[in-house]
Amino acid sequence: MLQRVLVSCAVMAALTVSSFAQTGFADLIDHIHLAAPDQAKAVEWYHAHLGAEPTPEGPDRAMLGTTRLIFQKSEMPKPSAGSILGAIGFSVPDLDGAVKKLQADGVKMVMPPMVMQGIRSAQVMDPWGTMIDVVQDPKKLGLHHITLAAPDPSATLAWFASTFGGKVAKYENAADGINYGGVWLLATRGNGEPSAGHSIDHIGFRPANVDNSVATLKAKNVKVTTEPRPLVLPSGTAMRLAFIEGPGGVRIELVQRENLQ
Repeated sequence: MLQRVLVSCAVMAALTVSSFAQTGFADLIDHIHLAAPDQAKAVEWYHAHLGAEPTPEGPDRAMLGTTRLIFQKSEMPKPSAGSILGAIGFSVPDLDGAVKKLQADGVKMVMPPMVMQGIRSAQVMDPWGTMIDVVQDPKKLGLHHITLAAPDPSATLAWFASTFGGKVAKYENAADGINYGGVWLLATRGNGEPSAGHSIDHIGFRPANVDNSVATLKAKNVKVTTEPRPLVLPSGTAMRLAFIEGPGGVRIELVQRENLQ
């Protein structure tokens, strides 16, 4: 498993060099930060039901392709429904079969398979309040999207494109979004409150140089909530990070990963 992680990291680093040069940010969603009272059990749940792979970086995190799921300890997080970060989505080869298995495993069903915004999908909820869309997209299996609930979806997506690169497009001629390295950032109309304290607390992007990026964002009057600082995990993984606030109070972490230059 470690070998697979290392190979994945090497490939990812090579693929994102051009993106660093053009925008200052890698063309990917670095991570999604979820809340749960028992971080290790949350990793086990996402591994068992949605294919997340444990990583040697720590027992509180797992990999989904090139994106990390990172769990922070929280006894009673607010549900993601009602937050600007309303849901995360996974694509499976067989939607009906996947839903039947999730139901058999006791996963909470929120919406059975149906067509919404031109996309056939279902919704389930993890044990800690995160809404999960399940779709059948043979072009991209695994982690598929993150959904923002914003009063002005067009303006919100324009802000992300201007800040992190990418082009606003329509997924399957239906929902508007930006494709970051195979994971869609979708935006729908809604009045979600700021994400901090919800089960999807924040999402992360990866700058080539976090200090330079923060300086650039300050010049654009982007609110910086945590200045750049170093962090070394118990596993030895080193990074430098900062936090900013996006439209509608979406919490965003900027992570410069020292081992993935």
